[in-house]
Amino acid sequence: MSDESSDAKAMSEWVTAVSQELGLGNTVDAASTVDMVLDLTSDVAHGVSRPAAPVTAFLIGVAAGRADDPAVAGRDYAAKISRLAEGWGADTERALPANDQSQRA
Repeated sequence: MSDESSDAKAMSEWVTAVSQELGLGNTVDAASTVDMVLDLTSDVAHGVSRPAAPVTAFLIGVAAGRADDPAVAGRDYAAKISRLAEGWGADTERALPANDQSQRA
């Protein structure tokens, strides 16, 4: 068994245990959640800053938790924020006033 396989197994077990502990039951698919969050945090860490990655994941979780379907909202928000992070260093993105969210894609 490779290190990646043992890491993936440990991560899946951890996500399942945390989901149970938080009362989420089986509403979270461990494998797809891990992939989504790792992709998101990678985009944020490389496009914005490393410390922004876990904070961003937390904010998406809070926002998704307020939605009618948190799992779908979480995926949608992660994709939206990944796009934002990937373009964060672009001149056009940085030229927008920070408080003018209506101008952001």
